[in-house]
Amino acid sequence: MMLKKANILIVDDDYDMLELIQRQLQEQNFHSYKAASVVEAIDILKFNAIDLLITDLQMPGIGGMELIKYVEEHFPKVPKLVITGYPSIDGALKVMKSGALDYIVKPFTVEELKHSVEKSLPKRTQNSESKTPPTNKPTVYAGIVGNSEKIEKLIDLIERVKNNRATVLIQGESGTGKELVARAIHYKGSFAANPFIAVNCGAIPEELLEAELFGYKKGAFTGANENREGFFQAAAGGTIFLDEIGTAPLTVQTRLLRVLQEKEVRRIGEQKARKIEVRIVAATNGDLQQMVKKGSFRKDLYYRLNVVNIETPPLREHKSDISLLAKNFLRKYAGEYAKPKIEFTNKALEMLERYNWPGNVRELENVVQRAIIMSENKIDIEQLPDFLKYPSPKLTSTSKSLQQVEKEHILKIMASVDNNKTKAAEILQIDRKTLRKKLK
Repeated sequence: MMLKKANILIVDDDYDMLELIQRQLQEQNFHSYKAASVVEAIDILKFNAIDLLITDLQMPGIGGMELIKYVEEHFPKVPKLVITGYPSIDGALKVMKSGALDYIVKPFTVEELKHSVEKSLPKRTQNSESKTPPTNKPTVYAGIVGNSEKIEKLIDLIERVKNNRATVLIQGESGTGKELVARAIHYKGSFAANPFIAVNCGAIPEELLEAELFGYKKGAFTGANENREGFFQAAAGGTIFLDEIGTAPLTVQTRLLRVLQEKEVRRIGEQKARKIEVRIVAATNGDLQQMVKKGSFRKDLYYRLNVVNIETPPLREHKSDISLLAKNFLRKYAGEYAKPKIEFTNKALEMLERYNWPGNVRELENVVQRAIIMSENKIDIEQLPDFLKYPSPKLTSTSKSLQQVEKEHILKIMASVDNNKTKAAEILQIDRKTLRKKLK
């Protein structure tokens, strides 16, 4: 089901409450932005079309009442819904006089929230879905291929965030196209003419990551022989994509938090910070919430990054797109290998659609590329790797040890990526060092 055409901004300094309200709104198919302070909320309001504001009253620093007054004068068409854990008759009257449409008290039920949201939203927003004429689903959108419901919803989210600087967290399994989504957000939006800088945090040694991101002053440390700007300065005015954000050490996480809070960057060895306008898009294939619980990822940074959450679906959840993706990769590599007339047989496509693709779209791309190399004018089942085919009875024997099953699976993955250890490690979701040990 597509999201309802309403953007809801939730403001609360309680991160757990932000998560709870967002989940409840998602169940009702609404799209939401999250802000942990009034300053963040105003920043989101400036760059987004918000249809409803939901705000707490009691917050440190600037309170929710000040936000309501600000929105009433600067964004008078935005309806306001107040939530609070400190109810009083005088407080309710004051809130209503300031322009809020409704007032609910914590803890509230899902039904109470739903009723208040529906009551507060303009009728034109609630009914916009039914009045929108049906359109043809896209096949390719900024390099994203597919027309399934999952891809349609993904594109809808990109369309909502592409023209603003709201921080985006992209989550999904390895090989699902997280960087492709980040590039679509940038190049489809109003900042497309500005820089897009992609940084793989996991590929840069921990001791160098801070210097690479923020830059350094000459003499700041041994080897700093000149002044150097970092990736953040290079991305000024545009987008910085922080892939594998979960691998960033705590020292870097602390500095990232300051960039998000203060909108400024300070080079290593430099005292003066410089203001910077940059959109941050982060991505991870890990569970950041579990990392927060273990203490390896800062809780406050997680919620600052997770203003807008986008999940890239695994390929097994949108199998109807497999043929489209396979044909797209065929067109991409056919010219490169001087085989412009090559095509798939129906049986080959059926076999591709049957497989669950643990390595997701990246694994499918590798298989298609290998099949083109192994074929002449057509790709049939003979040119596809054996692990896509039905196994023989002996391979499904329950008498195998766990070590033997693991060995066979690793060898299958290695064969599918032409023995590329980096790609195989990504599909298996282990590091290269672990993979090398297992191969020995």
